[in-house]
Amino acid sequence: MEQMIDDLIDRWRAQPPVEEFPAARIDDLRAAGLLAAFRTVAAGEETTGFVRVLRRIGGADLSLGRLYEGHVNAVQLVHAYGSEAQRATLTRDLAAGCLMGVWNTEPSPGMTVTRSGDGPVLDGLVLDGAVLDGPVLDGPVLDGAKIFASGAGRLDRVLITARDADGAKQMILADVAGMTDRADNRRWTVRGMRGTMSGRFDFTGMTVPADALIGGPGDYEREPRFSAGAWRFTAVQLGAVEALVRLLRDHLVTTGKGDDPVQRLRFGQCVATTRSAGMWVERAAQLAQAHAADAIPFVLMTRGIVEEAGLAVMEAAARGVGTASFFDGDPIDRITRDLGLYLRQPVPDQARDRAAAAWLTADRWGAEPWW
Repeated sequence: MEQMIDDLIDRWRAQPPVEEFPAARIDDLRAAGLLAAFRTVAAGEETTGFVRVLRRIGGADLSLGRLYEGHVNAVQLVHAYGSEAQRATLTRDLAAGCLMGVWNTEPSPGMTVTRSGDGPVLDGLVLDGAVLDGPVLDGPVLDGAKIFASGAGRLDRVLITARDADGAKQMILADVAGMTDRADNRRWTVRGMRGTMSGRFDFTGMTVPADALIGGPGDYEREPRFSAGAWRFTAVQLGAVEALVRLLRDHLVTTGKGDDPVQRLRFGQCVATTRSAGMWVERAAQLAQAHAADAIPFVLMTRGIVEEAGLAVMEAAARGVGTASFFDGDPIDRITRDLGLYLRQPVPDQARDRAAAAWLTADRWGAEPWW
């Protein structure tokens, strides 16, 4: 599988850069069997292989990496919390090449799910100028929208969360294939990560089958999976940082700037900080996949380590290459714009603070604790 990824990346490098939804590259992942892979990942060699795949995809295209990481997250959540029948449906969907995602962020007042018979009939509801005909209480009914929804209007299945009548957060696997009329990507006018098409998706009035409810209330935020699972996006981000180091190295070698001791010092610092971040990501992944007691604080700290590496290498690349790295079409410019946005994952300072608090209580590194 890793050789397949390497072959795909070699092919992508020969193609023009993509800053729109990477449909063709997703087709490549689908053909390689990667959409159906990593339903479960055991600690050890399987996790190491998964880390490498995420790093390689992130190093090639961060938008693609974000979409793929979201797809795998959805697959793993359905497999972990779904019934046997729901797992069987998941297998069929993946065999058919479905692209999935997880959407949790929502505007106020949030999304709700009303089970059959618990709410009003939404006959005549108007959505985007179209009237929804007939009663819609054949199954649970959704009300509300999701924002920053990566792949809005382009995914086949999405795992969303909605509050039930008791206020608990329930996972729902919604079939959204072809529902472009509910998606609005017009406000996704960002400098980086354009290809994710992270828009708004309106679920108001959508009826889902009763078996679309995955797991029980509160399962989505069940620990350690919820917080520790963040290691996956650190691996994707790390791949982009590594790609920047390679691009900086190539520039120094081809231009002869590598003879400058100042440039060498800068480059050496990039290598050290990126390799160090890689060690943190690998260990975080192994702890998370083993459901270790220290997985959460270690992953939270890893988020900050990768962020620091990314910021340092982006600055070094800008200084080392200069103005040329800011032109449209330059791969350093593309990665820097994408990575600058992707590093803004939710509450980075809070994550670092939670990790530090845990480290104050006990050394989380492992075999030889300092205190």
